[in-house]
Amino acid sequence: MMYWRLSGFYLFYFASLGALLPYWSLYLKSLDFSITEIGQLMAILMATKIVAPNVWGWIADHTGQRMRIIRVASLLAIISFAGVFVTDTFWWLAAVLVIFSFFWNATLPQFEVTTMNHLGDDMHRYSGIRLWGSVGFIVAVAGLGVLLGHYSAAVLPYVLLGLFILIWINSLCVPESAAGHLPLDQEPMRKVLRRPVVLSLLAVCFLVQASHGAYYSFFSLYMEGFGYSTTVIGQLWALGVLSEIGVFLLMPVLMPRFGARSLLLLAVVLTTLRWLLTAFYADNLVIITLSQTLHAASFGLYHAVMIFIIHSLFTGTHQGRGQALYSSLSFGAGGAAGSLVSGYLWSGLGPQAMYLVAAAISLCAVAVVLFGVRDIPDS
Repeated sequence: MMYWRLSGFYLFYFASLGALLPYWSLYLKSLDFSITEIGQLMAILMATKIVAPNVWGWIADHTGQRMRIIRVASLLAIISFAGVFVTDTFWWLAAVLVIFSFFWNATLPQFEVTTMNHLGDDMHRYSGIRLWGSVGFIVAVAGLGVLLGHYSAAVLPYVLLGLFILIWINSLCVPESAAGHLPLDQEPMRKVLRRPVVLSLLAVCFLVQASHGAYYSFFSLYMEGFGYSTTVIGQLWALGVLSEIGVFLLMPVLMPRFGARSLLLLAVVLTTLRWLLTAFYADNLVIITLSQTLHAASFGLYHAVMIFIIHSLFTGTHQGRGQALYSSLSFGAGGAAGSLVSGYLWSGLGPQAMYLVAAAISLCAVAVVLFGVRDIPDS
């Protein structure tokens, strides 16, 4: 029973991501915003992850009421997102997105801690639960691709609001006891953060997600420029997430056999290859399809390994802040910087340059893993 309650949260949360990331830029374009303005608004969604997860992580670690925080934050996210229906001016939407994402971005890192603590010594089962998030993403992205092909992008906010409500309802089904008891005897947080391997890993988090900024914010618009239909674009997004499901299913075998460091290195190398293929072969459906399967590495493999490493390095009452740091520096600071810079690169040098810079950023992550990430738990 608890398996389905935990899986349900990932299902609905990542379904909302499947609606938001691929199509929000298309919705903003339908409101006649420029590429630079779209990049700025997309960056807001990620920039609040710099602050929000750390604030809520600190509160959760000190109160131990993780699920209550998730429920309250989910409800406030619904209320604040409803502001998009008031008006569609740039500054109003910017304000709404700041408030909404501050609450929405609070939930996932704390739910990750809840899931890992509930699993205890069976952490290898995490991938089997998390894959339902990928299923939700696929259903949302594929379904909306068809829906938006028949109707206007104006339906998107209504779909998103419905998904946010489902996240909140599911959070009510997960008891506080699922998070388990957190031991209090561990080294101070500042000592954990001074460890070279931790600093290197956080740098990798930032760089990998910064390289994804061009993808998450502009891939749909990029593909649209090459004449791909909304339906095909949705299928390409869905293919990427379908490939990550395969990795999640294989993680219980891959992790013990190859170790966390080797898998992390493979993930960032293949991420670099992915952006190069996207830059040079976007007009070739066969190659762009191949590049989308590399999402299995650039997100699936990378994320599964990082969740394990962060959980191993940040113990006891540091777990909430450990996952918060991972979220804020990668999907927050890295994602926001990547989206913002990508918007300016597209406007100044063109979309191909945007993906070439993404490849260069990912290559920097390869160097950090090679020379800075050592002495980490392997499985």
